[in-house]
Amino acid sequence: MSRTVRFLKDWTLPLSMVTGVVCYFVYVSIPALDHTHHVVSDIVDILQPSLIFCMLFLSFCKVSPHDLKPRLFQLELVAIQVGGFLLFALPVILFPDMPGRILMESAMICLICPTGTAAVVLVSKLGGNVSYTISYTCLINIIVAIVFPAIISVMHTNSNGADLATSFFLIMGKVSPLLVFPLLTALIVKHLFPDLHLWLRSKAGAAFSLWAVSLSLCIAITTKAIMHSDEGGMTFMGIGLVSAACCIVQFWAGHRIGSRHDGRISCGQCLGQKNTAFAIWLAYTFMNPATAIAGGFYVIWHNTFNTIQLYQSQHKS
Repeated sequence: MSRTVRFLKDWTLPLSMVTGVVCYFVYVSIPALDHTHHVVSDIVDILQPSLIFCMLFLSFCKVSPHDLKPRLFQLELVAIQVGGFLLFALPVILFPDMPGRILMESAMICLICPTGTAAVVLVSKLGGNVSYTISYTCLINIIVAIVFPAIISVMHTNSNGADLATSFFLIMGKVSPLLVFPLLTALIVKHLFPDLHLWLRSKAGAAFSLWAVSLSLCIAITTKAIMHSDEGGMTFMGIGLVSAACCIVQFWAGHRIGSRHDGRISCGQCLGQKNTAFAIWLAYTFMNPATAIAGGFYVIWHNTFNTIQLYQSQHKS
């Protein structure tokens, strides 16, 4: 039994991804379930953000006030994420019908997506600075909750003529609860219900299981986006290359910045490891649905890099 459990833990990522693909194709291949597609889509729209909220909430329950203290050098990490996001957003805003827009949006998603909740676990295993990772995760979640709705609302205004303020608040109303509210809720529970908070801290490992379920759901959504997309194979290849480039650049930049502040490992994870479930949800909800594929590719790239890091760490002489 222990071997089975260990196997499932070691291969959670590929098993979750394969499960998502298989479940999608099995579901759509059953004619008797055709009439349920609309209902299932509505359920997914509620379930996916709910899982993201719960994962972040459980992770933030482990946060102490000291961990929330931001460091000045972390503004460099923010500048890379937000600056890169704006760099690719500007051409899309100025030229809404530009060729290659889907590649621009893919880069935007891969750059602005907040740090993944599993980054803290990996940094700990690699011997990095956990407090750096926790504080940056909280900081970037708050920043993304403001920056993303602001820029996407401008893109929507240019595309369909919607009122800018209306678009901003509609988008912020969907994004902010997933990023800011989990932190605020965890802090409120900590101070008002200490016994419940202690119990939740003991269950923080459940975030990993929720992440596995969320990943399967994300891959299923990505598969749907591919199957229903009119984009060609070259576009999908381009999205894969863009997401790979974003992953490499962010890990490299994080390591360079962290090397100057005794936080090479933590800063690399802060920039390179993403909450890809959130990225896929953002892309599928606010951009060309095919852009969600960028998040699906990024799952592969950042976990491949993490696997290499763990292997090297465990086999140091």
